[in-house]
Amino acid sequence: MTAPAAGARSREATAGWVRARFAERDAPAERFFAAQALPLARACEAIFRRLERGGRMLAFGRGSYATDAQHVSVEFVHPVIVGKRALPAMDLSASFAQRLPATLREHDVAVGFGPPSGDPEIAAALRDAHRRGAFTVALPGDDASYAVPPPSDDPHVHQEILEILGHTLYESVHVFFEHREIGREDIGASGFLYPFLSEQRSESSAALIESVAASIAAKVADAAALRRAVADRCAGAIAQAIELIGARVAAGGQILAFGNGGSATDATDFALDCVVPEDGSPPVPAISLSLEPAILTAVANDVGTEVTFVRQLIAHGRSGDVAVAFSTSGGSKNVVAALAEARKRDIATIALLGYDGGEVVRANLADVAIVADCDYIPRIQEVQATVYHVVREGLARAPALRGT
Repeated sequence: MTAPAAGARSREATAGWVRARFAERDAPAERFFAAQALPLARACEAIFRRLERGGRMLAFGRGSYATDAQHVSVEFVHPVIVGKRALPAMDLSASFAQRLPATLREHDVAVGFGPPSGDPEIAAALRDAHRRGAFTVALPGDDASYAVPPPSDDPHVHQEILEILGHTLYESVHVFFEHREIGREDIGASGFLYPFLSEQRSESSAALIESVAASIAAKVADAAALRRAVADRCAGAIAQAIELIGARVAAGGQILAFGNGGSATDATDFALDCVVPEDGSPPVPAISLSLEPAILTAVANDVGTEVTFVRQLIAHGRSGDVAVAFSTSGGSKNVVAALAEARKRDIATIALLGYDGGEVVRANLADVAIVADCDYIPRIQEVQATVYHVVREGLARAPALRGT
């Protein structure tokens, strides 16, 4: 067999493995949300009541689970749905045990993220917050105002399902705010997401909670359908990404990951998964260019937002590295600029994208483009989480990186 034929056969085998790993997400997510849709809807109403009275969302986690806290925080403060109100939220992951007691005030909501096995320090912080009057959310846990069991023993599947929960949490909290406003103002352009609102102006709290639970179940089904579509269409591209990163890292390269907002937290999570793997596999060198606010704000303030990643890529990037871009739109100017700069420097480019791939695809800036063909950002990000987790799992299987 010739080398190209062997390579094609190997990639197709990897693509088959990718499809199987995607499919393995379906059953745990379905089971989890079948049990949690209604309790989650009730929790969302309770959180709404807290925020309505002036409370805040205080989220925290350790290691890669700190990125989940960051993701929830940014979605509450800067919601991806145009026209939604900014809700107060903070990531307290850095020194959360000390910051939480100093920061907590009446009506606040404390949300702790951890691994499937739980985290005793997170659990202790939540118990203390509960004693101080907070509404507490344990993801996972068994001792909180709203606590969930781990959705899966697999840390990646666990984290992906909790990302869906986080998205439906902020989406559903907004529903209760919108329901309060009905009769005083129009719910706006985002009303198509929650058609039941316009039909339920006098709906009881119990009936609204049932409707929100049904909406959560529908969103979970949408996420599953998109995940299947991406597995069908993009398994070959994901296999190619694994192959490209594996070859570059085996030759001494590193990963440079970046994105904005929720995509920034995903880029950082991917980098942390590479450097501190939970499965015991060898670490893969990776840097998140979205991680350091001092650098990001300095460059944005002194030069401009379009070069926030370019400046860092120039500092850190070397020939033989791999740039991994996260963008739901494919059109973020600083992402496009960084990919263009990477091309000039013999840095391979991989992009996880939504919509139709945007400018990144039109300008052919990615050696490998993995596109979740969808126009709704939470669902795109949920599927992108599966993509980069499966890529990381694939790197652990790569012969060149296992030393075999």
